[in-house]
Amino acid sequence: MAMEPRHPVTQQRTLIERRRELQALDAAFKELRGATDGVPRARRRGLLAFSGPAGLGKTALITQARDRAVASGLTVLSGRGGEKEQGSAFRVVRQFMQPWLARMEGAELHDFLGSWYDVMAAVLGLEARGTAPAPDPTGVREGLDWVMTRLTIKKAPVVLLLDDLHWADAESLSWLDSFASRVDDLPLLIVVAYRPDELPSEAGELRTLVGHHGDERPHDLAHLTPEGVAQIIRDQVGEAAEDVFCKECWSATGGSPFETVELAIGLAERGLSGSEDDAPAMRELAAAIKGPGLIERLEGLDTATVRFAHAAAVLGSPFSPQLAAAIAVLGEETAAEAAQKLRAARILTDGHGPEGELEFVHPLIATTIYRSIRSGFRAGLHNAAAEAVLNAGYGPTAAARHLLEVSCEGRPETVECLREAAREYLRAGATEAAQRLLTRALQEPPLPEDRAAILHELAGATFLIEPTATVRHLRQALAEPHVDPDLRASIVYRLTTALAHTDRMAEAATVAAEEARQATNPRVKLRMQADQFVWSTMRADDPDSPARSRTLARLAEQLPGRSLEERYILGLRAWDAVLRGEPRQTALTYAEKSLHGGMSWTDENRGFEVPLSVALVFMYGDQPRRAEELFEKGIAECAGKGWHGSHLAFGQTIAGYVRYHRGCLAEAEDLVREGLRIADKVEGVVAARWYGVSVLIQTLLARGRVIEARALADDHHFGEMAPNAIIYPDPRTVYAELLLAEGRHAEAAALLSAVGDWLDGRAWRNPAWCPWQLRLATALVPTAPDAAIAHAQDAVHRARDFGAASVVGQALHTLAEVTGGPAALELYAEAVDHLEQSPASYELARAQVGHGAALSRNGRLQEAADRLYQGLEGAVHCGAEALATRAREELSAAGLRPLPLRYVHADALTAQERRTAELTVEGKPVAVIAKELHLTEQGVRQLLSSVYRKIGTDAAGLARALEALPRVRP
Repeated sequence: MAMEPRHPVTQQRTLIERRRELQALDAAFKELRGATDGVPRARRRGLLAFSGPAGLGKTALITQARDRAVASGLTVLSGRGGEKEQGSAFRVVRQFMQPWLARMEGAELHDFLGSWYDVMAAVLGLEARGTAPAPDPTGVREGLDWVMTRLTIKKAPVVLLLDDLHWADAESLSWLDSFASRVDDLPLLIVVAYRPDELPSEAGELRTLVGHHGDERPHDLAHLTPEGVAQIIRDQVGEAAEDVFCKECWSATGGSPFETVELAIGLAERGLSGSEDDAPAMRELAAAIKGPGLIERLEGLDTATVRFAHAAAVLGSPFSPQLAAAIAVLGEETAAEAAQKLRAARILTDGHGPEGELEFVHPLIATTIYRSIRSGFRAGLHNAAAEAVLNAGYGPTAAARHLLEVSCEGRPETVECLREAAREYLRAGATEAAQRLLTRALQEPPLPEDRAAILHELAGATFLIEPTATVRHLRQALAEPHVDPDLRASIVYRLTTALAHTDRMAEAATVAAEEARQATNPRVKLRMQADQFVWSTMRADDPDSPARSRTLARLAEQLPGRSLEERYILGLRAWDAVLRGEPRQTALTYAEKSLHGGMSWTDENRGFEVPLSVALVFMYGDQPRRAEELFEKGIAECAGKGWHGSHLAFGQTIAGYVRYHRGCLAEAEDLVREGLRIADKVEGVVAARWYGVSVLIQTLLARGRVIEARALADDHHFGEMAPNAIIYPDPRTVYAELLLAEGRHAEAAALLSAVGDWLDGRAWRNPAWCPWQLRLATALVPTAPDAAIAHAQDAVHRARDFGAASVVGQALHTLAEVTGGPAALELYAEAVDHLEQSPASYELARAQVGHGAALSRNGRLQEAADRLYQGLEGAVHCGAEALATRAREELSAAGLRPLPLRYVHADALTAQERRTAELTVEGKPVAVIAKELHLTEQGVRQLLSSVYRKIGTDAAGLARALEALPRVRP
C-alpha cells in the first residue's frame, strides 16, 4: 500500500493502498477548478482531512496532493507544525503566507495589505513602519482573514496544505478555526494531516476544524496490508522475495508505511534478496529504524556526527546546517561530513527550501533522538541554540523558545531576551505566548529593579485572558520597592481597569484614591485623581457622589488644560456637569477645553472612558454631529491599531446610540447590532453587551417592535440583574420602557421609583441622561394621575435647568400627555417648538403626532392635519414604523386622507436651507431672514428645524457644523 518514504532514494511511485484518499483529492481539485472556471457550481468540499498515527503516510499524501495540485494548475500554499515549535506564535501561518508575500516589492506589498499593513507586520514577520501597535486577538483574526481572502482571490484557485497540524501553534490553530467557515465561499481548498492521538488538550479548535466542517469527515488512514508490504519489499529487493519473508516484514513493521519503506531500502542496501534466511538480518534492520535501535545505530557513528544529530534535534526540522554546526561546535568541513553520514544513515535528508536546509527523514526520528539526549546536556544545547540563533540574526522569538528549556540561572541577558520576545508577541496579538515568556523571565529571576516592570508587562499579556491573574500580578508589582513614578501610575491604571472589568468598581476607585493620596509628584497625583473620578463615576454604589462632584468642580476651575492630566480632569468635569444637570453650556465649555491638545482613544495606559464621555457630552447637549465626529475619529484610531474587540464594540454601540438620539433609527439599529456582534466574539466584555442590549432594546421600542425587544431582553436575562457599573442608557430605565410598552405599568412604576431614589441620592438630576421621571409619569397615569403630573412638571423644571431644547421638548411632551384635555394643547405646542430647535428627529415626530391627535380630539381638524402630516413624514424618515402607523390611524379617525410624503429623504441641505442657516449664523433674527428670503416666519423656523435635524446640531453649534458642510448649488 504504501507510502513512499518521505524522500525516497528511488523514483517517485504511486502510493499503495491509498486509492480512496487520492480519489478524494482529485475530486476536490476538480471541484475547486470548476468553481473558478466561470460556471457556477455548488461546492461540497472546502476542507479535506487525513488522520492517523505516526508513520502511516500522512506526509506522503500531502506530498502527492502538492504534486497533483501543481499539475492541475492550482496555486499551492503550505505549512507544517513542529513538535518543538508549538510555542512559536503564528509559525504555521507565516510558513504558508510569507513566501508569497515576500515576492512582492515594498510598494506592492503595502498596496496589497492596505490599512492592515502595520497590524499584520508583526504577525507575518514583515518589516513594520515605525512602532508597531499592539492589536487585540480579534483584530489579528480579522487582519489574517483579510490577507488570506485577498491572497486567495489574487492567486485563485488555491490549495492550502497543512501537515502535522497536531503540532501547530495555538495562535495559528485559533485563526484557522475561525476562518474555516469562510472556505466554502472562496476558491480555496484546505487539506490537513494530523495525528488524532497527539492532539493537545487545548486543541478544541482543531477538533472543530477537522471534525465538523460540512459533510466531510476525516479520512482515517489504515495500516498496510501484508500484500501492500510485500509489494514495497519486492519493489526494492526484487520479485524473488519469498512470501514468508514478506509476511515477516509485515509483522516487524506493523504495516507502517514509513517503517516498511525504510526497511525495504535497508534490505536493498544490504543486498538481501528476501529469502527466509534473511529474516534475522531483516529484524535487526527493522529494530534500528526507530526507538532504541535507532539510537544504537546513531551512536555507532563517530562523536562529531552524534553531536551534529543532537544539535539538529534541538533545532527541529527544517534547520540550518550552519546553526547545527555552531551548536555542536564543529568546523565547516567536519559538519559537512557529519551531515553526509546522517544522510547515508537515512536520518537526515535535504529540505525543500532555497537556503540549503536539512530536515529529518521522519518526525519519529527527530523525536527519538531528542528524547535520548540527557536532560542536563539537552538544556546546554538549548542554551547554545539560543545564542546561535541570536548571533545569526534570527531574533529574540527564535531564541526564546530555546531559553524556555534552559534552567534558571538569574542571567540578565536571558531576562532581556525573553522580555523582547514577549514584546514582539504582544505586537502580534499573541498574548498567551507572551505570557509564557514573561512568566519564565520572572522565574530566572530578574534583577530586583526590573521585577515591577516585568510584572506590569505580564499583566498586559494576561489582561484579556486572565483578568484575575492580572490583578494579582499588578498588586505584586505595586508591592515592589522603589517603583518609578510613571511606571507606578501605569500599574495603578491597569490594576483599576482590571478590577473594573471584573466588576470590582469599588476596589478600583479605592486603589486610585489611595495612590492619589500617596503621590508626591503633582502630575502623577493629578492623574491618580482623574482615575479615581473615572471609576467613582462608573461605580453604581458610590457612597458620596455629591461631595466628589464638588471636589471635581473645584479642581477643574484651577486647571488651564495644558497637560493631558489636566485635560482628563476637564473632560470628567464636563461629564459630571451633564449627569448633575448643570447648564449645558457649562458642560460644553469644559468639553471643548478638554479637547484642546487632543485625547487618544487607544492610550493603553489611560483607556477610552474619558474621550468617550466627552463625546457624549455633545450628544446630550444637542450637538450630536460633533459627537459623531469624535466617535468616527476614535473608531478609526481603534481600527488602525488593530483593536477590533471591546474598544470597537463600545465604539459601534455608542455611535449607534448617538444616531438613536438624532432619530436615525435604522442606522442606529445596524450600528448597535454590529457592536453586539463584535462583543459576542470577545471574551469577558460584559459591559459592552450591557450597553449594546440597552441601546438596541430602546431602538426597537422606538421602531414599534415590542415582541422583538422582549425576546432580546429574555435572551440576555435583561431585567433580571443589574451591573455594578454605570451603563447608559440606564438598563433599569430601559427595561421599564419595555414594561410600559407591554402595558405593565405597575411593575414599571416600582422599578422607576427605585431608579429615581438611586439617582437623586447621587444628585444626578438630568432627564437628558436618564429620563426616569418622564417614564414614571407615564407609568403612574392609570393609577395616580396627580403624581404623574407632579413628576412630569419636576422633569420639565430639571430639563430647563440643563437647557438642551431636545430634553425640554421631551419633558413638555410627557407633561402634555399626562395632563390631557384642552390644557395639554399649549404644552404640546411648546414641546414641538422646542424640538424644532433641536436635532432630535424622532422625538419631534412623536410630539407632532401627539399634538395632532390632541388637536383632532378637540375639533381643530385643519391644525391637526398639518401636525399629523408633519409627524407622519418624520416618522417614516426616522424608521419609526409604529409611530407612522399611529399617525395614519389618527388621520383616518379624523376623516383625513394621508397625502403623499413631501419629505425628501436626503441629509444634504437644500440651497434655501443653507442660506437660512448662514443668515442665522450671521445673527439675523427670524423676521429679517423671512423678509430677505420672501418666506413667512413660520417657514423660516421650519427650514431651521430641518437644518438642525439634517446636520445634527442646534443653534449654538450651527456655525461650527456649517463650516464642515460642502456648499450646494441653488
